[in-house]
Amino acid sequence: MAEPFRTFTSAVIPLLRENIDTDQIVPARYLKVTTKDGLRDALFHDWRYDEDGGLKEPLFVMDRVAMLDRKILLVGDNFGTGSSREHAPWALTTWGIRAILSTSFADIFRNNALKNGLLPIVVEEDEHRHLFELVAANPDTELTVDLEALVVHLPGDEDLPFDVDPFARMMLLAGTDELGYLLGKAADIDRWEAANPARVNTLAAG
Repeated sequence: MAEPFRTFTSAVIPLLRENIDTDQIVPARYLKVTTKDGLRDALFHDWRYDEDGGLKEPLFVMDRVAMLDRKILLVGDNFGTGSSREHAPWALTTWGIRAILSTSFADIFRNNALKNGLLPIVVEEDEHRHLFELVAANPDTELTVDLEALVVHLPGDEDLPFDVDPFARMMLLAGTDELGYLLGKAADIDRWEAANPARVNTLAAG
């Protein structure tokens, strides 16, 4: 089960590319794994590594030393398009990414991200441009992501509000998912079933 999502502050990894699809985030050949082990190296693998397994030069932005502990990814429009794969948010969270800012996300990726402790934040185009300008002017600019208040705090007391599905927000803040939520209601379900006999006897002979 994921850790409860807490307010955090981080500098930003800027990746100004649009239409980044899930096969670029995690190439299909890594989809055979059923755990998150090794997915840090699979993240954006073909953009980072050459055919011999060495890091390409110039280094991909996420491999630069200054970027290694950053938790916010700032990307271009239409992030996460393509096929559905939970490995994409798995790889991003294994790296340490906790929030992604873009002008839009593919629906399936957004839903997978929210179920795996990764917060996709949609911003307007002018706000998006402003964020890239801030980071270009000062690469060490830090943002604070406050999911409870639904705000990204920018330098200079500037606030950037955002929206998240209320149920997904509750799951993130609790550090759980739909199954965990249902299991947390097990006592209530048992009481209801005890007070409301089944209308159909599922054990009766056919």
